[in-house]
Parts: sequence; C-alpha cells; structure tokens
Amino acid sequence: MDKEKYHIEFEMGNASQNSLWRMISQIGGLSEWFADDVAFDEDENIYTFTWSKSDNRAKVQNLKPQSSIRFRWLDEDDENAYFEFALHKLDLSGEMVLEITDFAEPDEKGDSISLWEQQVAEMKRRLGV
Repeated sequence: MDKEKYHIEFEMGNASQNSLWRMISQIGGLSEWFADDVAFDEDENIYTFTWSKSDNRAKVQNLKPQSSIRFRWLDEDDENAYFEFALHKLDLSGEMVLEITDFAEPDEKGDSISLWEQQVAEMKRRLGV
C-alpha cells in the first residue's frame, strides 16, 4: 500500500525565524523536541535520530537555509516518501508558521498527525510560545 502525503501547519506565535530554524535543522534544536538525541555526519549529510534505544538515520535531500529542510529515512521503502520542515511568515499577522510535510499509511495517518502535534507542542514549550 502506498503512503499518503500530508501537510500540517502550526502557527508559532512570536518565535523568531532564527530560533525556529535552529529547532528544525541543528542537532541541538532537534534534540530538544524531535528526538532524545541527534548526531550529524557532515561528510555524508546524514542525521542519526535516537529515541530510547532505537536509532533511525535520515539523509538531507534538500536544504534552503532559514526556510526549509527535507529528510529521507534511509530505511524507507517508499522511494517518494520524505519528511520536510518549512518556515514561512503570515502576511497579515507577521507570525511564523511551521509547515510539516510527511507520508503515512492511510490507516496510520491520524496517529502520525497526533505524534507531530505532540512533538510541536514540546517545541513550542521549549521556545516559550
């Protein structure tokens, strides 16, 4: 069964673009909300994310500094699947928005969205948003 692509957006209030960029692209920021521990291999452009005792490795596929970063899990069978964090500013309010694009099996999409909601809530807490 093919995974379905989905987008979710989170208004990030008064968080600065720089602080959000740190949270979605740097090991220190990612380890505050996304994984228990994060390592980065500059030579291979691969992040290693650790949760409890399991490691998952993801390669950076696309990077636009201060704007977006796209990862692909190395053990992902679906060659079209990735997850991406993108930042943009709302025209009217000037608030920053974090957009997450991900893929999930149709019957797991709701759980996947709930997990992102929990993780982003932790990010907001860390940022004081």
